[in-house]
Formats: sequence, structure tokens, C-alpha cells
Amino acid sequence: MRYIIFLLLAFATMQAFQVREPITISGTITDAQGNPLEGVTIQVKGKRTGTVSGPGGFFTINIPDEKSTLVFYYAGYERKEFTPGQKRKLSVILNPSPQALEEVGVTAQGQMEYKKDGSTDQMLRGKVPGVSIYRSGTKPGKGNYAPYPSNGYPQQDYNREGYDRITENSFRKVADEPLSTFSIDVDGASYSNVRRFLNNNQLPTDGAVRVEEMINYFQYGYAQPKNGDPFAIHTEMSECPWNEDHRLVMIGLQGKKVSMETLPASNLTFLIDVSGSMQSPDKLPLVKSSLRLLTDQLREEDMVSIVVYAGSAGLVLSPTSGADKNRIIAAIDQLEAGGSTAGGQGIKLAYATAKKNFMRGGNNRVILCTDGDFNVGASSDDELERMIEEERKSGVFLTILGFGTGNYQDAKMQKLADKGNGNHAYIDQLSEAKKVLVNEFGGTMFTIAKDVKLQVEFNPAYVQGYRLIGYENRMLNKEDFNNDIKDAGELGSGHTVTALYEVIPAGVETDLLNNVDPLKYQQNHQPKKIFNNEMLTVKFRYKKPDEDISKLIVKTVNSKYVRLDNTSDQFRFAAAVAQMGMLLSHSSFIGNGNYQDVIRLAKTAIGNDQGGYRMEFLSLAEKASKLSGGLSGR
Repeated sequence: MRYIIFLLLAFATMQAFQVREPITISGTITDAQGNPLEGVTIQVKGKRTGTVSGPGGFFTINIPDEKSTLVFYYAGYERKEFTPGQKRKLSVILNPSPQALEEVGVTAQGQMEYKKDGSTDQMLRGKVPGVSIYRSGTKPGKGNYAPYPSNGYPQQDYNREGYDRITENSFRKVADEPLSTFSIDVDGASYSNVRRFLNNNQLPTDGAVRVEEMINYFQYGYAQPKNGDPFAIHTEMSECPWNEDHRLVMIGLQGKKVSMETLPASNLTFLIDVSGSMQSPDKLPLVKSSLRLLTDQLREEDMVSIVVYAGSAGLVLSPTSGADKNRIIAAIDQLEAGGSTAGGQGIKLAYATAKKNFMRGGNNRVILCTDGDFNVGASSDDELERMIEEERKSGVFLTILGFGTGNYQDAKMQKLADKGNGNHAYIDQLSEAKKVLVNEFGGTMFTIAKDVKLQVEFNPAYVQGYRLIGYENRMLNKEDFNNDIKDAGELGSGHTVTALYEVIPAGVETDLLNNVDPLKYQQNHQPKKIFNNEMLTVKFRYKKPDEDISKLIVKTVNSKYVRLDNTSDQFRFAAAVAQMGMLLSHSSFIGNGNYQDVIRLAKTAIGNDQGGYRMEFLSLAEKASKLSGGLSGR
């Protein structure tokens, strides 16, 4: 009998220690009308495991056992929980949240009234010419009129979005200005914002198009640094696709990728705008879904605090370990929008919180989520910029995540990110949040170098003129390059920076350079040496995040070039993106460029398209071509 009991106990012990294989659950997520929902967050309740639905609403996720519960989150829809049990394939239907089920009116060749039950809205939205859907109790032409465009997000009847005017870089004569100096930029906010315009069947305003941000939205697969260096410089030169007499030079900067296991601990302060302007589904609900994705990336050693601001600012979550995800997500879920916008007060409290919990040797960062529409207290650009310039001295970095339409203040957020040793992304959909906060987590959140500057010296023996494409708001004086006090851009773990120069070779006839009469009192300088085959020299300065003295890297580029067909996928794709940016911004230098050439060139450079971003670019280029009413942007 004792022997039998011993065997039973041994068997039970073996069962207890048996490693169970995870269960794979797959399925699709749709709305009540059967439309697939891409970008839905799916998490295993009480666990760190999570994923996001892809094209067609399809998802796959592993769960520990059949008792596990899946939680589905999507901006503007009710949260849903489901325990699969023995099911392995699911068809999940999400319903709009009660806030989205409000009564609306419809005007089309007259006045008609409808109840917004989901099906009516989905049927009419963006599909019936001349139809506007507006909130119940409002009338077209009034200040509170909020039509629902094709993306389903309420907007004002007047556009209050704020963009700076961009005066594009012109050609410089090498004999007069042999040096080109600028601060690097790795932001991709402009591209996702341009995508939002195009997906709403609109061409973007010129000020929304920053060509360098469109180029740097994409990863280019440059080789990682060798021999322990933190950076590698890659160069390539070929014909210019939109002007056959010119050359196009690509300079690629690759930062060393640091593994998550070796990244320093993070002290993150979420600063969340919960003012009344953040009520629409593409704002606070999308902020909450985005921060849930970010929370899933946190480790036990990471700490999170949450500060909110509306009419006033307050701390809603004291420093909490990244291991306590349920507490962090519960604090995020309870946020609601309402009131005016005391942005300056919120920024002060967020920095004070970050400094109070400062981690020496760690990653200290404020993450601001807003539409940028500050209107109470310190709200002017000058006030906020001075405040953030002062706060950055503490060693706390800044990430700005922009949300929403209608009153999105792009110019303000761009300036604040620049002043705060930070980066700026525009989140137009949850898949973009996944790209920025999950796929590129290290690059977005962990700075490996600050005050990063590039200076290019052109050899007049081979180059008579050049133009830097983009970076208009990042240009520096030549003496700023060696000035370690001068602020410049930041580079994150694994990030790449790509810059393109359009070059006029020596001997090519051109009217693009401002020629002046010979000088009377000093002779025109001629190069003393030809420096055979050296077309230009690239110099790169950077500081480590906790240091104040810069380091220098130098690379020369020879005058040999390859035909466009023989260039790398990286070169051709960057050239296609630059050309589209120039078309969208109505560049004076687009030459023979047109959208069909953009599409043809990009198709040859899809390469290893992880995430499908390059294929998406092709789709956007085709939309831009149709919206432009022709093949040329001029």
C-alpha cells in the first residue's frame, strides 16, 4: 500500500513539473458590420504576452493554458474579454463604445436625420459625395460643428492645425560655400502625418512635408559598426533620378544596436494631455492603447510615473515597477478627457517627477502625449521652449507623441522635441504606435548619442554646386560644428540617419547657381591640391549621453559613381521617398520628377520589407498621384 501511495505521489510530482507547451490561438477581429479591424491590441490577462492585429484583422497569440483570458483593446470600441477554452480559432466582433453611439444628423442636398447606430455611419462615411455627418444638436457652420471624415475621427469645420513654413534649401556654390553643416534628425512624424492626409484623400499642406523625416521614417539596413565603434558611416553615389545631369549622394549613419538585456534601467514619466480637445477616438483613446503597448515592453527594473494635465496638472501614478503592469494599465484605463489645457504646468510637474526619481546611469525620459493645443498658463512657443531648454540640463530626455486631427500643432511639438534633447513621432493609428513603441523601442526610448552633427566639405575640382535635401530646420553655421555648447540632434539605439545631397558636377552648364562678378580686392581661391578622386569629406561629431566633450569621425567619398540600376535597394528607395517628398512640397528643384517615376523606382527597391512599410509607401504614392490630378508635382 505504501508503495502504491509513493508511486501516486511521484506521478503527481512529475505532472506538476511537466513543462506545458503554449497554446496557439489565431483568428480575425471585425466590427459589427464585418469590416476587419487592424491594430487591435490583444493581451493575455495578467501576463506580459501581447500582440496587435494585422491586415485583415488577423492575429496569432500564444496562451499558457485553456483557462487563460484574452483582452481586446481598440480606440473608440468597447474592451472585450474572452476565454478561448478549447477553441483554437476565434472570430471576434468589437462594438463601438457608448460614447461613439451618439445621435448624429446628416445633410445631403437638404436636411435629414439619422441615428448613428454604426451601420449608418459606416455606410455613409466618406462614401457618399456631398454628405456630412455631424454631432446631434449642432448645425453646419457653427463653431462646434464636427464632421466625421473617411477615417471616422471627428473634426472641426475649420482647420486649426499648426505648421511652420518651410523654405527649401537652395543650391550652394562650392567656390563660395564649400561646407554644409547640419544637425541630424531621426524623427518620422512628418511621414505618418502625410500618410494621414493621403489616407483621408487629401494632399498635405506644404508645411507638413519635411522631406528628411519622410526619408528617415524607413530603416535602410546599413551594416552595424565594427571594432567597437558606436557608429558607422555609409556612402553611395549615382545619377539623380529627377535630373540626369546631376548626381545624388547618399550619406547613411548607423548607430550601434544595443540589446534589451543590456540597456540601462528606465525612469519614464508619461505626461498625458486629458483636456477637452483630446476626446475624439484618434486622441486620448488612441493614447491609452499606445501606452498599453509601451507598458508591455517594460522590465522589472524600469519605473513608470503618470502625470496628467487639463485645467491643472496632477500625479495619477507614483513611480511603479515595470513588473506591475496591471497597476500601470489600470491607471491608464481610468483616464478621461475634459477641461482646458495647462500644458506648461503639466510639463513642469512631469520634469519635477522625473528629476525626483532620477536614475544615475539610467534612461530618464518624459513621454508627452498630446495634440499640442496648449491654451492655459505657459503656452506660447517661446515660453515652452525656454522652459524645456532649462529642464533638459537635468539630463532628462523628451519624447513627444502627437495625436489627432483638426487642431494638431505640429510646429509646436517639433520645436519642443528639438529643445528637449528628444524625438517626435505622430501616431495616426495603433500600428504606428507599435512601430514606434515596440518595434523601434530601443531607438525611440534609449539615446546612445546627443548633439550629433554632420559637416560635409565638397572638393571644387569635382563639384561646382550642391543642395542638401530637407533638414531646413536643422541647418547650422559652419563654426557650430566644433562648438560643443551648440545643441544638436539625438540618436537612439540602432537608429539610422540618411541624408541626400543633389550635386552639380564640375563642368556642367547650370543656371541654378547665383553667379556674381569677380571680386576686386581679393582673388578667387583655387584649390591648391586636386586630392585625386576625393569628391567630398564627411565629418561627424557626437557626445555620449552623459558627457560634454564631442568625438569626431571622418570619412572621404571618391568621385566614382554607379548607374542607378546598379545601386543598392537602400539608395533607390531613399531616392524615391525624397522625390515624392519634393513633389508633395512643390519643390522648385523637382526637374523632371513625377509620381510614376517614384512608383517605378520604389518597386525596384522593396527588398526585405519587414512590416510592409515600403509596400505601404507604394500605395501612398499611387494615392498622391491620383490626388495631384497628373503625373508631375509642378
